[in-house]
Parts: sequence; structure tokens; C-alpha cells
Amino acid sequence: MNCRHCNTPIKHLFLDLGYAPPSNAYRTREELKTPERHFPLKVLVCHHCWLVQTEDFCQADELFGHDYAYFSSTSTSWLTHAARYAQEMIERLFLNTQSFVIELAANDGYLLKNFLAAGIPCLGVEPTESTANAARKLGIPILMEFFGLQLGQRLAANGQQADLLIGNNVYAHVPDINDFTQGMQALLKPGGTITLEFPHLLRLIEQAQFDTVYHEHFSYLSLHTVGEIFRHAGLKIYDVEALPTHGGSLRLFGCHANDPRPVQQTVHQLLAKEESHGLRTLQGYQTLQARAEQIRDDLLLFLIEQKRAGKRVAAYGAAAKGNTLLNFAGIKPDLLPFVCDAAPSKQGKFMPGSHIPIRPPSALHEHPLDYLILLPWNIATELMQKHASLTTRGTRFVTLVPELAIL
Repeated sequence: MNCRHCNTPIKHLFLDLGYAPPSNAYRTREELKTPERHFPLKVLVCHHCWLVQTEDFCQADELFGHDYAYFSSTSTSWLTHAARYAQEMIERLFLNTQSFVIELAANDGYLLKNFLAAGIPCLGVEPTESTANAARKLGIPILMEFFGLQLGQRLAANGQQADLLIGNNVYAHVPDINDFTQGMQALLKPGGTITLEFPHLLRLIEQAQFDTVYHEHFSYLSLHTVGEIFRHAGLKIYDVEALPTHGGSLRLFGCHANDPRPVQQTVHQLLAKEESHGLRTLQGYQTLQARAEQIRDDLLLFLIEQKRAGKRVAAYGAAAKGNTLLNFAGIKPDLLPFVCDAAPSKQGKFMPGSHIPIRPPSALHEHPLDYLILLPWNIATELMQKHASLTTRGTRFVTLVPELAIL
């Protein structure tokens, strides 16, 4: 396999999680009777540009189908984050009714609705039918296509270049990251701004966030590597912020390479931090496998002990993180009888691979639980507050990353 950015032959292993189905390919009861496709979930690192990337097995159109089940609006904390971002960008970039905002991977309109409410013209690009239809119901114009250079050039030729081009938690999902970035360069108006948010590779390694690895993520990104990809496409990063979202993300600000805006000190400081933590040496990528296996073993031991003790255990959050972890550990319904999730699109279905049934949150109150495992640890505080009444019935919350903790 060659690197998706620099085409260097790559062979250095970063993480091997065995075989798993796509993490958002939830199963219906009828589909449980049919074969289920599993793919290797192996991640490599390029020793030239340091792009961390999954081995090539899945195609994007297999992963992001018409019935894609991830809806951003399910999380109240994410909605708050989106609203705050929109207000900050309107003020920072002086956006008004004459501006044009485009979001790539607009999902269900969770973000663009804030710009729409402010009277700022916008467009969402979203390839999945289920979420695109939800956004359209909010009155948001949606173009239902995968984004790349060809689409970027087409929109630009139609006079639809962006003053603000947004890509929140999409950059890691694109199989051809060069084509996607070149598309952004074509779509960005002179003097315009790109903002991208993505989980920071440094935090993934530091906090052993191996469960953020799944087939829908083709890349795991450092600021250094994104800077190289931008430079190759005629763009530059001029500012960056560290965010707490998704266990530690970056929000970078980009522009055309010839834009007069200077590169802020925040960019230089973070690049130096990444280098000091070994992200430009192979040694920096060799610790995660053992930590992932330790978390897997601790989870298995915990569930077996609780089963033998006659304790009732369930989980919350039928998200991709949980599917990665459960499949890596080989967990089945005999150890974890059900998972609850607030998304109606997932309820009544089964987790891919493990085939654990997904039930609505009301199931948490049908029978007293001894332990509730919070699989999306990045919103654990939100979930504990939302379900605080369970503690009066003796339920204890459990998180698994960066290590198993009973709260």
C-alpha cells in the first residue's frame, strides 16, 4: 500500500484491531439471518509525511449509504458546540447577508441552521440521504453528493465560492484526502477562510483512544501532516485552536497560500509540541497497541466477573466508538444484554458484529441496573447528568478509555 497523501510505500503498523464490520452498519432483525461483511481494521503510519491511515479495504459509498444512522443533533452538547462556533465565526469573520457559507458533510443541518437563523446564505454538501433529508426539512439547501475537486470546481464555476468553508469531523472520513483538499482550494473565495475540526492524533495516542479507529475514518491527523497536505494543495494553516470535543480535537483555520494573513504563533507552538511528543519519529507510534489490548482485557474481565456475580450490566451509546471496542473484545449479548441509544434511527436494530440489541433509553428504567457502561466516553459527563436518577437506584457508571473506571 502507498500513502494516500505522498504515495510513499508504507509498511509500519500503528494499530491492529482484527476484523470488524463497518461501525455504523447497524443490523435489522431480518439481516441477522444473512451473512455480514467484515474487513480488517488495521492502521499504518507513513514514515515520510506521518499520515496515519487505515489499510485499503472499504469504499466510501459502502460506508456512507442512504440509511446512514449517525445524526449529529442527537447530542445536546454537540448542538451547543455548533451554535457557539457559528456565533464566533460570524463575529470573527464579519459574516453578513452578503456572505456565503458552505459546509462539507452537513449531516442533519445541526450547524448550518445557526447561519440560516442569522440570515446568512448557506449551502450544505451531504452525500447520505437520511441526514440530507433531515437538513432539508430545516430549510437548508443541500447538495447530495460526495465532495472532491470536481464538485469544488463545478460550484466555483457557478459563482458559489465560499467566504467560510466548514468541514467539521469530515476530514478523517475522506478516502482521497488530496482530492478533497484540492476541492476546498477551488471552492474557497479569495480572502475566504476554511475551518476544519478533527480529532487530534496526539490526544488519541496520549489517551489511548483506540476506539476512535473504525473503517469510516480513513485518516488520523496531526497538525504537521495536515499542514503538508494543505501546502501541496495551495493552501496554508494560519491559526489553530485546541478543543475538548471528541476527546481532544483541533480546529484549524486555513486560507489560500498567497493570502496575506500571517501564520499565528499558536501554529508554531503546536507543531513544536507534536514533535516533542515523537509524532515525527516511528517510536511515537509504537505504544498504542499494548494499551488497546489492556483496555480490551480489562473490559472482558469486568463483564465476566459481573456475570458470575449475578449483576445486571448494560451500556449506553450505540456509537462507532462502542462498536470498535465491542468487536475488538469479542463481546456478545451473553455478557452485555443490550445497549441504549437516544437516536430513533438505531433503536430496534442490532450493533454490527456483536449483534447486541439497541433499545431506547426508557429501557434503563425497566429493571434496576448495577452498572451502566458509557461507550461514548467523550460525552460521559453529559450522559451522567442526563441519567443521574439511575444512581438513586444503585446504578454505577463505567467508562473504559483511557482505562476502566467505575464512577
